[in-house]
Amino acid sequence: MRTASKTLLTTLGLALAVLGPALAWGADAPAPPVPNKGDTAWMLTSTALVLLMSVPALALFYGGLVRTKNMLSVLMQVFVVFSMISVLWCVYGYSLAFTEGNAFFGGFSRLFLNGTFNPATQEFSLAATFSKGTPLYELVFVAFQATFAAITCCLILGSLVERMKFSAVLLFMVIWFTFSYIPVAHMVWFWAGPDAYTSADKADAVTATAGYIWQMGALDFAGGTVVHINAGVAGLVGAVILGKRVGFGREPMPPHSLTMCMIGASMLWFGWFGFNAGSALEANGSAALAFMNTYLATACAVLSWMFCEWLLKGKPSMLGAASGAVAGLVAITPAAGNVGIPGAFAIGLGVGGVCLWGVTGLKRMIKADDSLDVFGVHALGGIFGALTTGIFNAPSLGGPGSVQDWVKGTVGYPGIAAQLWIQLKAVLLVTVWTAVVATVAFLVVKAVLGLRVSEEQEREGLDITSHGERAYDM
Repeated sequence: MRTASKTLLTTLGLALAVLGPALAWGADAPAPPVPNKGDTAWMLTSTALVLLMSVPALALFYGGLVRTKNMLSVLMQVFVVFSMISVLWCVYGYSLAFTEGNAFFGGFSRLFLNGTFNPATQEFSLAATFSKGTPLYELVFVAFQATFAAITCCLILGSLVERMKFSAVLLFMVIWFTFSYIPVAHMVWFWAGPDAYTSADKADAVTATAGYIWQMGALDFAGGTVVHINAGVAGLVGAVILGKRVGFGREPMPPHSLTMCMIGASMLWFGWFGFNAGSALEANGSAALAFMNTYLATACAVLSWMFCEWLLKGKPSMLGAASGAVAGLVAITPAAGNVGIPGAFAIGLGVGGVCLWGVTGLKRMIKADDSLDVFGVHALGGIFGALTTGIFNAPSLGGPGSVQDWVKGTVGYPGIAAQLWIQLKAVLLVTVWTAVVATVAFLVVKAVLGLRVSEEQEREGLDITSHGERAYDM
């Protein structure tokens, strides 16, 4: 009997030793959630995929579309702009975009990424995802969003190639990034996160801390407004203010390497899975939906553009197929996790014809030398995608709907007319915002540095005159 009692006491002692700390913690507060390793691994992978979209994918895609004498200059612009914006993002961009401030700008609490890691306690700060009790390491979120900011600035370059000073490019990007990309990202994507919605009586106050467009209820899963409309409109403004390339409309300016263009477009498609599916911020069903929609809509857009071009011009072209792929990727971006499979079919098939018209008929109407059709593909495709997101988000059309009550986590849909109106207001606001900022930025740069290289330098090519190198041995 004494032996049995001793064994029982020993067992109880061991149990208390093991469970004691947990019981003591539970008496005060629940244990804080820890980021899921699978989510962390997926988001790190997605970040690397988005980086690949710029360097080298976008650089090769854009580079293949220009003339041989300017290939290196395009590679240089993309490479350096991506690097510069990545640094600025960590200095002040992230803080102003993704911390609480007002409806248009965040605050300064994360300057130089201050507070994301505490060396004294070896603790990492956490960022919200879209599920309660499911945080993400904030540094992972910082890196993921850095690639978005950097590639958005690089997209604008397609409207400016073959004639703009390298120094002017860099100064413009600093101004536009600060006063257009950052506030638009804050307006569209900043919110307190689902864990902040603890009770119905506090929900309105929590929502009031979010960005202006988020408060409107606009849906933008991965950047239709923030990335594509924002960059596409700025590119068109730049093309108008910068003026046409020497010889534009009189001299042939064919792409020098459609092979590189196709390689770049293919790598963009590959990297875009990180861009869209990664925007779920978790390795879950929403990411799976975004992944499949990105895959399907892009394939549909390739076929749509190709068959429309075949019908209109008599021959299907590799450039058309590659452009269709990019148009599909752009249009499905705001919709990726916000529509169902029927929406992916509709958006992909529709955007091919829309963007083909954008780079032909609309471009002739505008009469601007948007060199690589950034407006016709990215702005127009982004607008198409943003508006159709409002339609195909409807559960009656196969969409997942959207969270209407973050306290209860209930999903609903306000109706096609109501959501379409919200989407249209967001599109118009971003269009006007970036157009104004881009106009001011280009005029400031023009006054300070001048925008264009000389006619002689332009005719010789920017590879030699701006960088003293050639892309190819002649």
